[in-house]
Amino acid sequence: MSKVSFLGAGSWGTALAVMLAKHGHDVIVWSKVEAEVNMLKENREHKDRLPGVKLPDSIVITSNLKEALTDRDLVVFSVASPFVRSVAKEVSALIPEGQKIVNVAKGIEETTLSTLRDILVEEIPQADVSVLSGPSHAEEVAIAMPTTVVVGSASKATAIYIQEIFMNERFRVYISPDIIGIELGGSVKNVIALAAGACDGLGCGDNTKAALITRGIAEITRLGTAMGAKKETMGGLSGIGDLIVTCTSEHSRNHNAGYLIGKGYSVEDALTEVKQVVEGVYSAKAVLKLAQKYQVSMPIVETICHVLFDGMKAVDAITILLTRDKCMEYPELGWLE
Repeated sequence: MSKVSFLGAGSWGTALAVMLAKHGHDVIVWSKVEAEVNMLKENREHKDRLPGVKLPDSIVITSNLKEALTDRDLVVFSVASPFVRSVAKEVSALIPEGQKIVNVAKGIEETTLSTLRDILVEEIPQADVSVLSGPSHAEEVAIAMPTTVVVGSASKATAIYIQEIFMNERFRVYISPDIIGIELGGSVKNVIALAAGACDGLGCGDNTKAALITRGIAEITRLGTAMGAKKETMGGLSGIGDLIVTCTSEHSRNHNAGYLIGKGYSVEDALTEVKQVVEGVYSAKAVLKLAQKYQVSMPIVETICHVLFDGMKAVDAITILLTRDKCMEYPELGWLE
């Protein structure tokens, strides 16, 4: 049994907390929002995010950071990406030297272009920070549907340690040293999923969805390899795996926001309707800036940014993408003659 604390009580953190508690771990869930803490204590259920999923009685719910962070084997950062830095600053003084932390959120900070692990390493330098990502909707993990993810860590020993805590007969965990590849796959796919959702909202078909997923992973791979990620990672769980599930599932907040935008909702109204943090909107500008910094072509990302921030209509975005200059699918491939 391990002592695990979750910082952040959204759907993903709650689902993972429920899973670990059911497998015998000592689990604490922390939230800064007192109303959320009270709701979880009283109902033993996150009625807004995971209705019908009961929290085991063994899970401790708290708003006290000292209680959440004292003598814990693992701290899970399940804070939504826009709030990772502020929470990291708040908890840093309470984190002991060598504390193992695993970040399970996905995103890139717009102002610094930092990944979420970069932020945690910067704000909590004394910690040993890893990442966990992959095709894993909270709604399915919470009810023990078979799921597979990957843990990225600078240390093989730490990766195995986290793997052993999370892995069970319904939740398979792989390990990898390619932290940047795992983070980029998990972050950029949210932007592509907005485009996929918009296409569904416009009434496009399977051909369109397949094209977006295929060309989307090409864009993710170009950026990832330019930043030092391994191409193999983009063909794995945190790359194509996470992209497929986020572009196609009704559980995907990014897809659902894109769908509403395709239906004609304003970005603001779509975000209000979804009622959760839509990570792709917060990451889109940062991804485009990274593409420009590394001189990588990312036309889907560029076009969805125009839709999100410049008032371009989704239907016009499709035409722009389809009528770009002719090119080879993979320029590195050539004919012998």
